[in-house]
Amino acid sequence: MLPWFRAARVPRTRSLLAALLLALTVLVAPAATASAAPAAEAATSRGWNDYSCKPSAAHPRPVVLVHGTFGNSIDNWLVLAPYLVNRGYCVFSLDYGQLPGVPFFHGLGPIDKSAEQLDVFVDKVLDATGAPKADIVGHSQGGMMPNYYLKFLGGADKVNALVGIAPDNHGTTLLGLTKLLPYFPGVEKFISDKTPGLADQVAGSPFITKLTAGGDTVPGVRYTVIATKYDQVVTPYRTQYLDGPNVRNVLLQGLCPVDLSEHVAIGTIDRIAFHEVANALDPARATPTTCASVIG
Repeated sequence: MLPWFRAARVPRTRSLLAALLLALTVLVAPAATASAAPAAEAATSRGWNDYSCKPSAAHPRPVVLVHGTFGNSIDNWLVLAPYLVNRGYCVFSLDYGQLPGVPFFHGLGPIDKSAEQLDVFVDKVLDATGAPKADIVGHSQGGMMPNYYLKFLGGADKVNALVGIAPDNHGTTLLGLTKLLPYFPGVEKFISDKTPGLADQVAGSPFITKLTAGGDTVPGVRYTVIATKYDQVVTPYRTQYLDGPNVRNVLLQGLCPVDLSEHVAIGTIDRIAFHEVANALDPARATPTTCASVIG
């Protein structure tokens, strides 16, 4: 029996509630810095978001990078974007899911609306580059949200490949903490009202139920999922995997057993994961991903 009016007076239960709220607030990317340069200027200075870039014959599709929750178009990609630019890709990143009065920390708005922002951005990139299709690489929510775009907004006609780094494709239990929500009246509503992008990512939410209905994938798109068994945010980590044709599910520790990257590191600094991203974008020129890939 877990009557909330009694449980609220138990210190351990208050601690669990505090842990739940804390976990929800770190759902998923590194914090942005207020001192960062304006997004477009900072990105262009590092070689991406350059709308004069034209895809080469070797890399004929632009790459669109999609940040995670609490991330932004710059901080999430300070390593991966230059990594891809240096390999000859035209690379672009967007901000999405902004809440009024909340600067720098994005990915908090309703995910279906965020997918609409991605739709507009991909069109902009394709118009600028002249490419018929793009490839998408996303971290956490940014690896899951594009699948809504593919399934419900016509994105499958404009996207060749979706690469998800630690994506919450089937939602997350946050190590089981989300199962405590029903025992704290008002908390679910508060999260849903104030940060709908967080509520949408809870396993079993209406959004996740809609997203996964009818199968994980759509025809014509190649899917890659790169996960780490040390993920403490998208749990259980195997729920990140997709099921369907043209899917490759990769466990980071299967490539390099000593790689200890968790949820944030795998999407922001892990060059072993990034080598696997490069392989997914250009499978015809793929090379084995091992522990030595960190120096590649």
